[in-house]
Amino acid sequence: MTDIRLALPSPRRTPGREGSPLRPWRGLSAAIAFLGLAGCADDSSTKGDALTAAEVEPIVANYIAIVRASYDDAITGTSALDGAIEAFLDGPSEANLVAARQAWLDVRETYGQTETYRFYDGPIDDPDTGPEGRINGWPLDEAFIDYVVDDDGAGIINHTDDFPMISQQVVADENENGSETNISSGYHAIEFLLWGQDLSATGPGARPYTDYVTGEDGTAANQDRRSAYIAAASGLLLEDLASVRAAWNDGGGTYAAEFAALEPKEAVRRMFAGIGVMAGFELPGERMAAAFDNKDQEDEHSCFSDNTHRDIYTNALGVQNVYLGRYGNIDGPGLDELLEARDPELNAKLKDQIQTALDDIEEIPTPFDAAITSENGSDARDKIQTAIRDLQDVAETLVEAGKVLGVDVAVL
Repeated sequence: MTDIRLALPSPRRTPGREGSPLRPWRGLSAAIAFLGLAGCADDSSTKGDALTAAEVEPIVANYIAIVRASYDDAITGTSALDGAIEAFLDGPSEANLVAARQAWLDVRETYGQTETYRFYDGPIDDPDTGPEGRINGWPLDEAFIDYVVDDDGAGIINHTDDFPMISQQVVADENENGSETNISSGYHAIEFLLWGQDLSATGPGARPYTDYVTGEDGTAANQDRRSAYIAAASGLLLEDLASVRAAWNDGGGTYAAEFAALEPKEAVRRMFAGIGVMAGFELPGERMAAAFDNKDQEDEHSCFSDNTHRDIYTNALGVQNVYLGRYGNIDGPGLDELLEARDPELNAKLKDQIQTALDDIEEIPTPFDAAITSENGSDARDKIQTAIRDLQDVAETLVEAGKVLGVDVAVL
């Protein structure tokens, strides 16, 4: 890989994917985020007055509002997905499978924007209780769940002796059991069960609806168990999202109440951490450069549906949402107001950089797996490199903004 500033860890191999280098994204991101939160900026470089409760409290209140609204939308979309899956299982057909796939694509538009509410040990990724790994874990070893090419009997679905019954508890318990790529739950498990393996260079997976048809018209084995599995995974996903949303409710004892009561500097630090790590490492590194470097679709985020380009865009949009204090119909005070009061020129630069990153992400040719496998130096790969650099520019300016505000901004 050339001309990409981000240093990535060495790939590792995972049983069941011979020849496919994978990266321990979730554990590594958490570790690097922790180190970054320990201090990436120096308070001695602060230019301007210290943050006050009067100016930070409205920004915190608006942040909590957009967190709630975006999780509400994610739950609404996931509920629609659950309903579409139920309708498909009640009447397996090509039309109902297409509808369930579309519901999955729809909810990714909203859930992707919530990913910047991470990286500061909040409700989604609390080290002890956070369900993030069950919600959005990836990369996923397909053979851990269901049949794959050259192994019709692979996965929990087909291991009837080991798993006589399939339930939400089984799906939850098996997640990451034995390996970080042994993902059994969440959006990407459902994605695999709807699309199947992506064996095409130009399109997504093509699992037939008949994989869910019992009797002589059915394909693959254990159709009833496959139906039970996707239903259990969908139900568990809804419960996990609801638990995260509940933590942001009003009232004593909730995380939202804790967040609202934080010292101004600490509250701002956490907001910057979410967008800083996303822009500085998680998105340009784990979600883009890893696949770019390896030219391997197994390293892209939504490889079964070929929706990775939208994942990348919505994650970057989440950075903009938090910085500007905007989401949907909400447009309130954001972190930009703090910087505007102290360094208007730097604030204008940062806003322009974020928008440029979004614009350049949209220029990446689709599908993403075809773009990463283009010859080095091709237009498609150049556009990916440009977007990666854009995001790293955003991260560097976020660190600079933190120095102005006297806040340690984690980006790595």
